[in-house]
Amino acid sequence: MGHIVGIGGLFIKSSQPDVLQAWYRDVLGMPLQDWGGVVLHRQTATPAYQVWSVFSSDTTYYEPSTSPFMLNLAVDDMLGMIAHIREHGSDVCGGPETNEHGTFAWILDPDGNKIELWQAPAQISM
Repeated sequence: MGHIVGIGGLFIKSSQPDVLQAWYRDVLGMPLQDWGGVVLHRQTATPAYQVWSVFSSDTTYYEPSTSPFMLNLAVDDMLGMIAHIREHGSDVCGGPETNEHGTFAWILDPDGNKIELWQAPAQISM
């Protein structure tokens, strides 16, 4: 069975993402990267990141959820986690998909909040 090994990130919607990003950068000193988010912590043992990022309020990325946020959870065995989720009567609403950033799958919690599952690629470079 796969296990959750950390929070991969928090993603929030904003009607003014540039303004919100600038506020977090300027007021809280968060070092925004070119992609618009912040790497808060990088685990080297797993490897995994913990990131913060803002999406535009009109993003469809959180669908089918209507929540203004999406939780990203890092996993150590995507296929094992998906099997475990299905064994407990829940559905995967997307994925798994693999790209240069890792493997992703998406589920909804009982309240309809979208959760992005993420398994890091074998080697992560910053």
